Amino acid sequence: MSLVSRHYVLAAGGTGGHLIPAFALAAELHARGHHVALVTDERGAAIPGKPDYLPAHVLPPGRIAGKNPIGWLKGIKGVMDGRRMALRLFDTFQPTAVVGFGGYPALPTLLAARAAKLPTVLHEQNAVLGRVNRYFAKKVDAMATSSAKTDRLDPALESKVTLVGNPVREEVLTLRDQPFPEFGEDSLLRILVTGGSQGARVLSEIVPDGLAMLPPALCSRLQVIQQCRPEDIEAVRARYAGHGIPAELATYFENMAERLAGAHLFIGRAGASTIAELTAVGRPAILIPLPIATDDHQAANTREIVAAGGARSIRQEAFTAGTLAKQIQALAQHPETLANAAHAAWNCGYPNAAKDLADLVESFGAAPIMDVIRMEKAVAPQGGEALAREIAQ
Repeated sequence: MSLVSRHYVLAAGGTGGHLIPAFALAAELHARGHHVALVTDERGAAIPGKPDYLPAHVLPPGRIAGKNPIGWLKGIKGVMDGRRMALRLFDTFQPTAVVGFGGYPALPTLLAARAAKLPTVLHEQNAVLGRVNRYFAKKVDAMATSSAKTDRLDPALESKVTLVGNPVREEVLTLRDQPFPEFGEDSLLRILVTGGSQGARVLSEIVPDGLAMLPPALCSRLQVIQQCRPEDIEAVRARYAGHGIPAELATYFENMAERLAGAHLFIGRAGASTIAELTAVGRPAILIPLPIATDDHQAANTREIVAAGGARSIRQEAFTAGTLAKQIQALAQHPETLANAAHAAWNCGYPNAAKDLADLVESFGAAPIMDVIRMEKAVAPQGGEALAREIAQ
């Protein structure tokens, strides 16, 4: 536990990709004796897994995108409103530093932190710098990255960048020291299929038929767990039944860590948290990056694990039942191939990501004596025109 109890504000978008690492950092800072508050949107405040000790403050995200001037004006108003709310939070909570995890809800909070002259740290989960983090990259005190190479990050900022990895949930991290599930010539082949928080229709359409194309000796040993969209689940159930493949289907799995622990192979999207968990536990994967992901960041997320031999990546336009069957057969035809891929994935993990990020965050802020005094009251918000100019730069 830290000798000095400090206050930290974490600002994150309302998706699991932003919030899972924020929750992991909150847990580490809480364990060190600090007080932590979360700023997010309505989705983030309601997401499962938020620690009880982490109060959530909902701010209007003020999304500034597109070419519609009316949309811009509404977005700027949302940012200004959120910025004022964040400054009021700082006035009462008196944080030592603010940590941004990307996503539009982080925008007004980081603007408020700059106005209040608070130290700021960014964490980027993906292998491509996100829009909000890109805007603040030159303005913050430090940036933590999750990949050895982060696209769209200015090389001139290298001195303020620290590679820490992407923090994962504690229940997943505890699986890291467990051996890869036993897999032999006659063993069941347990496959876990997920497509992000909402599922992915392409997986429901392709995976059952791809598995059915495997050699009979391998197909008869399959045991599938698959996440589906609610509107797809009955059709997928019928497809598996028609192929004679046992499959457990659901729209959401609460015990995902337990499912991952028993899996020999993962098939799914390549979101940052997915990659972090696969490498933390050491599970081979066949990854199908989301083609509409901003800046194609899911494809970039696969680079390290694919280069190491821990995963295969298939672009969605090339993702067919036949291609999937060939990739599964190449991995599972010999037990040692699957085990070697698992070890390669494990070697790509960053098990100390939450601790390393907490160390970085703790290194910024007031001297211990100032933690007693805290900061002075935050400065007043800027007017709308000045804020618009700042965002547009």
